[in-house]
Amino acid sequence: MPADRSAEAAAELQSPLVLLEQAEAEARAVRERAARDAARVRAEAARQAEEIVEQARARAHEVRAEAAVRAHRSAEAEAAVLLSDAEQEAARVRRRAAARTPALVNRVAALVIEELGTGEDVPSPILTRDGQPGERGPT
Repeated sequence: MPADRSAEAAAELQSPLVLLEQAEAEARAVRERAARDAARVRAEAARQAEEIVEQARARAHEVRAEAAVRAHRSAEAEAAVLLSDAEQEAARVRRRAAARTPALVNRVAALVIEELGTGEDVPSPILTRDGQPGERGPT
């Protein structure tokens, strides 16, 4: 009796083919689940990224305000130092002017008296070194 080789081959392959179809169906299901999970993870990551960006935008105003306050304080401190330096310099100039004024007044007075040519002796200093009126008299 001749053997039906194609029927035997089909019978032999039927069980492995059924297993292969099941494995393909499982692989398809795993890929679909993985695609859904990946989409869910991407959506959650996008939502978190949007939340982070919104928080950063909200915080940016606060950070700018804090930076402005720090800059303002720094400018005020620098202005205070400059003002103090200027006041000290003005005080030095006033002291120097006060110290020089009596001598300059005496010099001017002597030049005026000399220019007027009164023929009198030049009087003693009109002002003392401390700026107080001095005694008049011949030199």
